[in-house]
Amino acid sequence: MTQPPHDEPTASTPEELREQVEQTREELGQTVETLAAKTDVKARAQEKAAEVRQQAAAKAGELKAKAAQTASRVQDKLPDPVKEKAASAAGQARAKAAQATHLLQEKAPEPVRQKAAQGAQAARDNRTLLLAAAGAAVLVWLVCRRTKG
Repeated sequence: MTQPPHDEPTASTPEELREQVEQTREELGQTVETLAAKTDVKARAQEKAAEVRQQAAAKAGELKAKAAQTASRVQDKLPDPVKEKAASAAGQARAKAAQATHLLQEKAPEPVRQKAAQGAQAARDNRTLLLAAAGAAVLVWLVCRRTKG
């Protein structure tokens, strides 16, 4: 906003002066709103947090897909006996998990049950990754067993 020199008249009539005052008020109001938005740290932090959450969710999706691909490649490279042992171990783990779930449902308080249900759902959602990890663990165990013996 530039202001005319103080010695020059800015309006020739009172009506023009009122219009200039009203326009100046509007400009000042817009400037105040802009400054208020820039200084609203809480709102800016919330916007940034939402942006970071979206980026993190996208990255997590990418990493999950990459982990599933890697797990699939590892499973494909495992020899058949190792795959069979991993499948057997997975079956035994499912049976033990079912027993533990039954016992948990009988004895545990409600908050513990809820957390356990969330963990079980996460395991079901990441089944391929868990099977690949079990297969890798069996493979490592077999390699260690052969090198010692």
